[in-house]
Amino acid sequence: MTVVKEDIISALKTVYDPEIPVNVWDMGLIYDIDIQDTEIVIKMTFTSPTCPMMEELMQQVKEAVQSVSGDVSVRVDLVWDPPWDLSRMSDAARIELDLTNEGW
Repeated sequence: MTVVKEDIISALKTVYDPEIPVNVWDMGLIYDIDIQDTEIVIKMTFTSPTCPMMEELMQQVKEAVQSVSGDVSVRVDLVWDPPWDLSRMSDAARIELDLTNEGW
């Protein structure tokens, strides 16, 4: 089975922070998807290093990607560089969170 990036992105869009009505992909929390023959590596960040849901969300990301990766293992790496900021959010996420005003 060949894993394609679009399928991984679709799976990532099913993972939501319970405090924010936006998925991790549209929030801009996923920095990189590296598809290799034997492993898929997801580089992920959070809006704050004190996020209480960090471990749970990383596990949900891993499980979501694993659901489309078949026998290819999945690893989620937490990264803080570059720091997350509002510019990483999709337009849909900004609309959902009412951040469409100038000056955000």
